[in-house]
Amino acid sequence: MFDLDGTLTDTRHRLRFLERSPRDWEAFFAAAADDPPLGRGVALALEHAATSDLAYVTGRPERLRGATVDWLRAHGLPRGELLMRRDGDRRPARVAKPELLRRLARGRKVAVVVDDDRLVCDAYRRAGFRVVHADWMAATPEVLEEAQEREGRT
Repeated sequence: MFDLDGTLTDTRHRLRFLERSPRDWEAFFAAAADDPPLGRGVALALEHAATSDLAYVTGRPERLRGATVDWLRAHGLPRGELLMRRDGDRRPARVAKPELLRRLARGRKVAVVVDDDRLVCDAYRRAGFRVVHADWMAATPEVLEEAQEREGRT
């Protein structure tokens, strides 16, 4: 299972929308289609795809499903189940994403979870999943980590 933002996609170009007060989540997500891929994350996903089915769990809202599927396809990532936060869900990522992953795990074995958010990784570990912390975008920018924890994503 792979996360998207900060794991497969480089979100740094759109963080400026979260540095404002109030945060501009609409602009932040609208710019996601322009994210460059993170080579290390994409390579790891393709490596896992050679032996396993991939799935994606993201804190992105459901309304971005089409753009997200298009991004995955445009960057050569294999099809896989895509679990997204329901529109309007403002819970912290460390709460919302493990819930999505548990739903996925009901129907299959989850071999490994790859995510950049250390609080989400900790929550996945507590839930019993094997985790790889995606640290290749450098440290998760503080503004994104704080926004995910305090406001969730809308």
